[in-house]
Amino acid sequence: MLEEMTEAVREQTGWRSIPLGETGKYINGLAFKPTDWGDDGLPIIRIQNLTDPTKPLNRTTRAVDPAYVVNPGDILVSWSATLDAFIWNREPALLNQHIFKVIPDTRVVTKKFLFYTLKKAIAEMVKSEHLHGSTMKHINRGPFLAHRVDVPSLEIQEVVVAELEKQFSRLDEAVANLQRVKANLKRYKAAVLKAAVEGRLVETEAELARREGRSYETGEQLLQRILEERRAKWAGKGEYKVPVAPVTSDLPVLPEGWVWATLPQLGELNRGKSKHRPRDDEALYGGPYPFIQTGDVRRSDGSITEFTQTYSEFGLAQSRLWPAGTLCITIAANIAETGILKLEACFPDSIVGFIPSLGSPTVEYVECFIRTAREGLDRYASATAQKNINLEVLEAVAIPVPPFTEQVRIVAEVDRHLSISREVEAEVDTNLQRAQSLRQATLAKAFTA
Repeated sequence: MLEEMTEAVREQTGWRSIPLGETGKYINGLAFKPTDWGDDGLPIIRIQNLTDPTKPLNRTTRAVDPAYVVNPGDILVSWSATLDAFIWNREPALLNQHIFKVIPDTRVVTKKFLFYTLKKAIAEMVKSEHLHGSTMKHINRGPFLAHRVDVPSLEIQEVVVAELEKQFSRLDEAVANLQRVKANLKRYKAAVLKAAVEGRLVETEAELARREGRSYETGEQLLQRILEERRAKWAGKGEYKVPVAPVTSDLPVLPEGWVWATLPQLGELNRGKSKHRPRDDEALYGGPYPFIQTGDVRRSDGSITEFTQTYSEFGLAQSRLWPAGTLCITIAANIAETGILKLEACFPDSIVGFIPSLGSPTVEYVECFIRTAREGLDRYASATAQKNINLEVLEAVAIPVPPFTEQVRIVAEVDRHLSISREVEAEVDTNLQRAQSLRQATLAKAFTA
């Protein structure tokens, strides 16, 4: 219907092609420094505040020209990093750099028509030679304002906007439903992991053994066996150091047959890199050894099979080659992101590796627990620009350890639940991409003169 309507009105009215610069006034934001930030004054609109309303707003008492004040309802264009048009719908604020405030020329365009025109124009420019930058994409002001758009009479603009908003309201409702499904899936996955490490996901080994009239190795007996075997096989330098046990006075009661333990009791826990060298030291890179970075762990979805960098022989000498099956735990930026190595690899000191002792808890079970503990570990992060925790924090974390056979059943059940969740989430993401494509197609049909 939209295509038929627009074609009909184009036959009766004179659409014309004009540069974006003729649609209004485009005011670039100011460069606010960290020294301008504070707890009082007007908020400073950064790009992240446009893309994610939950991000905190920096404020400033710095006096600025009224032209840089943004009021609710104003059109904003992010022309760097995230390229898009937005309607500001929060309190009055100040315009930061890399953002245009757009004041429509109402003799040429209505505000809503210009807003949709900008979205379509940006989508076109993103695919053109005017997009610059390898890491932070941006569009220069000149090509941006010179980009040509199709504009009809003001009366026809109202008709086009009304039809667009009718179409988009249906899309918005569908997208909102899909986002609710994603949120529910996230809560579902968290609930599965929480139940797993609290003994509520599968029947406990104690219950099975009682029903079947047999004995079993408890978590406490498993832990004791691990510690005795490690002491007996100690071949290191100096006197054997007994791993520190967890403080359990304030911890909840565990299911029957479970025990509290620390990672150092259950295996080796260590930073990925033994020596510190500058990150930009080219001698470290370009060799045959996979080098896992925090971003590789974050994107792994549990199993680390890909890497974005390699280490040289010199790099390996500054680090070590961790075996497949190592649990990687990030301690900087995104706290306690986890992934299990499926290949031999090096990694930096922003990642901690855990290798369970022979016969100790499965690395998959430990990974399940760490994923449930992320929020608690984040509280220990130092208040720096890039949040990080110390190795000592991980060494002190108390882990609930069930009998080994129960761990195996827990991991299998977690995998079953999460594989179903991943399938549903993939379908949701596909439909979200379709909705975005449909939105772009709708804009293209409405504005093609």
